[in-house]
Amino acid sequence: MNRPKDYRPLGCGECAGGRVLDFDFTMAFQPIVNTATHEVFAHEALARGLHEEPAGQVLAQVNDGNRYRFDQTCRAKAVRLAARLGMPSLLSINFMPKAVYRPELCIRTTLEAAETHGFPVERIILEITESEKVDDHAHLRDIVNHYAACGFKTAIDDFGAGYAGLNLLSEIQTDIIKLDMALIRNIDGDKVRQAIVKGILQVCRDLAVTVIAEGVETREDLTVLQSFGVELFQGYHFAKPAFEALALVPTSAYASA
Repeated sequence: MNRPKDYRPLGCGECAGGRVLDFDFTMAFQPIVNTATHEVFAHEALARGLHEEPAGQVLAQVNDGNRYRFDQTCRAKAVRLAARLGMPSLLSINFMPKAVYRPELCIRTTLEAAETHGFPVERIILEITESEKVDDHAHLRDIVNHYAACGFKTAIDDFGAGYAGLNLLSEIQTDIIKLDMALIRNIDGDKVRQAIVKGILQVCRDLAVTVIAEGVETREDLTVLQSFGVELFQGYHFAKPAFEALALVPTSAYASA
């Protein structure tokens, strides 16, 4: 794979401090809950502007010239904030495959951040979040395998949307997949999507892949998904992202209808 235009070795200090980009940003955290144990399984780090501007405004400043630096900075900032907040759960961080030149080099900043801030590597999930088609599946497989060898957990984000589907899973097995919210929302009244999700769940059981349902906003959708055997959920039904903080999940949110 060609080296990113903005590639150079980076340290976690300059990334976390926002010194490698011509713009700065921070993170919000949204919980991923386990409704079987009534515990927070993980928190996903989501980019936000310094004054709580939405992720779209931050991502609009990312281009081919700064994609690598942005990817590295996201990881370092997420780890630093998670450690500062005393996050007891797993930490889920998005990464862009097209920003990874060589996995053994590009992961160094993340490993350094984990060591510097005392956040265990085995409690970090790295999510594949590129919506564009990744033609070099061998390269992506190398990334996932190397991250796993380093102790990280891996996930495919937005599964069922765009290019993140069964074809990708057939070539690259991650620890986790996150079902896209387009499959989840209003699933309680949609037999077609129910059948699709049940099929995906069976495939994941056969492959020993953990499933998280994203975008859960209603108790009715939660009830249907729980009846299929899903235990891990993320969405506004439980909590919205908390700006530089850990959201409180109401006890009542765990119960089905």
